[in-house]
Amino acid sequence: MPVTWEERGWQRLGGRAGRCRLPVWDCTAGLVVGADGILLVDAGSSLAEGARLRDAAHALTGRRVTHLALTHPHFDHVFGAAAFPGAEVFAAADGDGVSGPADAAALRADAVANGLAPAAAAEAAAAPVAPARPVTGELALDLGGGVRALLVNAGPGHTGHDLAVRVEGDPAVVFCGDLVEESGEPQAGPDAVPGRWPAALDRLLALGGPDALYVPGHGAVVDAAFARAQRDVLATRFGVS
Repeated sequence: MPVTWEERGWQRLGGRAGRCRLPVWDCTAGLVVGADGILLVDAGSSLAEGARLRDAAHALTGRRVTHLALTHPHFDHVFGAAAFPGAEVFAAADGDGVSGPADAAALRADAVANGLAPAAAAEAAAAPVAPARPVTGELALDLGGGVRALLVNAGPGHTGHDLAVRVEGDPAVVFCGDLVEESGEPQAGPDAVPGRWPAALDRLLALGGPDALYVPGHGAVVDAAFARAQRDVLATRFGVS
């Protein structure tokens, strides 16, 4: 018998979308299932974690992941990407069409500094995945069977390359990456663009609307009121309107 989403530790979010919370860093990975394609949102923190996500997606759908959307270029969201050979990879582009930092050594160092085993960090850094489809504005994906996802370059904010994914439905589901965090305070590292982060959240709220489910990069699913409150906290924190 096919396994259920719940048996695999995944949370269903409407008809054809779901998510799981990965261990250690509490990152979210999302899955959107269409009749013709399977979209995974974020790939985990290592090749081993990516492989576990790949196997879970196959167990849940009986098919391989065909599309991979990376919400931003931090190790805990991208280091598993090489576990999905053949998937079309998407990421947010900056004004020059660049989809994120190419410095594998810096990602490796950050991963080790945050507790990833050096061997696992080295393995992932040695297998970088360059997105084939940098997203400069919006990109619609028709996954078949009436399942549609809209990839949106929502940043900069948490990083210079923040991608959000809106899945049509009732309610709509918005995968926010780390533009929204529920399990702790939003983290603004050296690659953050603080002055534009509140505006990025305004774009997310317009994208999803008042009734959407907002899926943060870390933590529990939230509503529009939570995302709006976090937007206002960040605006105060960074001194922007």
